[in-house]
Amino acid sequence: MKVERTVLAIPGFVAAMAGEYAWQKRNPAQGPRAGDYELSDTLASISMGVGSLIAPYVTGPLLRPVTPGKGRYARALMGLTLGAAAVTTVGDVIRRARTTGLLEAGTLPSSPSGAAPGPTGGDDDEAGPPLPPALQRITGGSAVTAMASAVVTVATLWSAETAAARLFRRTPLDLGSGPLAYAAAILGWDFLYYWNHRLSHESRWLWATHVVHHSSERYNLSTALRQPVAEALTIYVPYGLLSLLGVRPALVMDARALNLIYQFWIHTEVIRSIGPLEAVFNSPSHHRAHHGSNSRYLDRNHGSILIVWDKLFGTFEPEGEPVVYGLTRNIETVNPVRIATHEWAAIARDVFRSRTWGDRVSYLVRGPGWAGAREG
Repeated sequence: MKVERTVLAIPGFVAAMAGEYAWQKRNPAQGPRAGDYELSDTLASISMGVGSLIAPYVTGPLLRPVTPGKGRYARALMGLTLGAAAVTTVGDVIRRARTTGLLEAGTLPSSPSGAAPGPTGGDDDEAGPPLPPALQRITGGSAVTAMASAVVTVATLWSAETAAARLFRRTPLDLGSGPLAYAAAILGWDFLYYWNHRLSHESRWLWATHVVHHSSERYNLSTALRQPVAEALTIYVPYGLLSLLGVRPALVMDARALNLIYQFWIHTEVIRSIGPLEAVFNSPSHHRAHHGSNSRYLDRNHGSILIVWDKLFGTFEPEGEPVVYGLTRNIETVNPVRIATHEWAAIARDVFRSRTWGDRVSYLVRGPGWAGAREG
């Protein structure tokens, strides 16, 4: 059994963190320094890193039975999605009938269809009596069930259909295993990673997984280990496309590992600059800006090995003002379970409270900022 390169790199990660910690002790800050290690935060990051390595061995057996086309319970899950959606829709119809009253034939609503929705995305409760609490809970609960089961169905189907091994069997192309093939794998992965990383900041569904990595208000090498454990529930531009172009699946996995290993060392405040190389390569300076919650740094510098993608596609921002790490609304916890699930729970709450399918889907797929604006 082949051991992943990221696992083989763990001793190097530990040694590098020890070196960074030793440097900090020799060079104490005059005041608070976000790069310093704090025990509970570091343990949370390490536990999330370990969890990300274990998660595939847990989620694989759990999700395989409900994967469309493969699992014995896939149809049952799709039936649950449709049934819950039907219950929710019935609840929506009842609410609208109670709120606006049933219109006589040939009449039009008094308010235009384009009127702005209320703060929760639906009709104004003051226009009529609200739903009974029990019916509200049933409608909200069924909406959450429908959306959650749809997420599992879509994510598992997407993952199965776009796997590198599956796509490689469908192409006559084979770049072999020489230096050019490795270069194509590494460069191709880096290009796709840019878009997936960017989309992870622009769609709340993807952000719910990626937010884990941004949840720390500190920034040191341990932060690099704060990785998501729910990647099986997300979708992305498939890295299997590289295999469709002739890159062997084994090389795709090697490119993934090298990409992750490269990203480890850029999570530090010790290295201020790498000089002229910063014009092409991602660096601690570029990535510090990416982790900033300052408005100028939001959704910037998505590259992994190369920063040129950000410069080409308009998302580059050099490090300037001091970086404030963390989220625009920090979660104030080092509990790994809450770190991993807090955004999923927030999505579920928003879906539960929503009154239209348009809002429910938007809370899942539109940007995190859209949800924040609705709350504001």
